[in-house]
Amino acid sequence: MTSDSKLKTFDLKRCSWAGTDPLYMEYHDKEWGKTTHDDKVLFEFLVLESAQAGLSWITILRRREGYRKAFANFEVKKVAAFTDDDVERLMQDTGIIRNRLKILAAINNAQLFIKVQQEFGSFDKYLYSFMPDGKPIINHPEWSVPASTAISDAISKDMKKRGFKFFGTTICYAHMQATGMVNDHLASCDFR
Repeated sequence: MTSDSKLKTFDLKRCSWAGTDPLYMEYHDKEWGKTTHDDKVLFEFLVLESAQAGLSWITILRRREGYRKAFANFEVKKVAAFTDDDVERLMQDTGIIRNRLKILAAINNAQLFIKVQQEFGSFDKYLYSFMPDGKPIINHPEWSVPASTAISDAISKDMKKRGFKFFGTTICYAHMQATGMVNDHLASCDFR
């Protein structure tokens, strides 16, 4: 990357949360708010967002590669088949957040993810069954972004009823933003 292109990257207007950390900026620019219908990506963010509970998102982004290695490249069937030995292996893995409840939740959620896929045809179809007209929402707010909405309340409530763990309404809304179900790039952001 030339110094001119680096300068241009920093001159772009972004949502304020992206700050100046290159990893955060890249995530903001290339992923956040971009719609995906890929169940593998939806599962990846389910694991990552659940791991984030109580932590900053940058903490998880910095460990993303560690999560890929530890959680079988987010192959949902492999994660669903993890055993107690896998849990103990993960508890020793410094590349992830070593929280037993979050690790157990990732395995539990993988098993439930597969059940949802079987019931709806895909996890994507399940999530979009909550969306108005089955389409993403484009917001582009002027100043602030909500932490949750009535839709994230409904999805998280249904997922909790199905047995999903670490997926309350705030985490659900972050998942919606991460996977482009909602585009909350500010109106002033060049990436809206």
